[in-house]
Amino acid sequence: MATDTRSFGSFAEFYPYYLSEHQDRTCRRLHFVGSTVALACLILLAFTGNLWWLLGAAVSGYAFAWVGHFGFEKNRPATFRHPFYSLMGDWVMYRDIWMGKIPF
Repeated sequence: MATDTRSFGSFAEFYPYYLSEHQDRTCRRLHFVGSTVALACLILLAFTGNLWWLLGAAVSGYAFAWVGHFGFEKNRPATFRHPFYSLMGDWVMYRDIWMGKIPF
């Protein structure tokens, strides 16, 4: 697993790198499932006010993604090096999968 020390001046510069770290279809699918579960948890949080759903959102989002990276993509998640851009990238990739721009 290589360590990336690049810095990015904008999300637009980061996103192509982010996509290059998600070439494995199973990894992308696990991200998608994790993001869907996280979104469901956030919706439940909004309806119930129960803060445990916030923990559920974080755990599900990261757990599925990390299984994808360590088990299938064989790389270190960008979250460790670029946490804010990585979170943004996850939701942009999620949208792009829904829109058919990225193969599911």
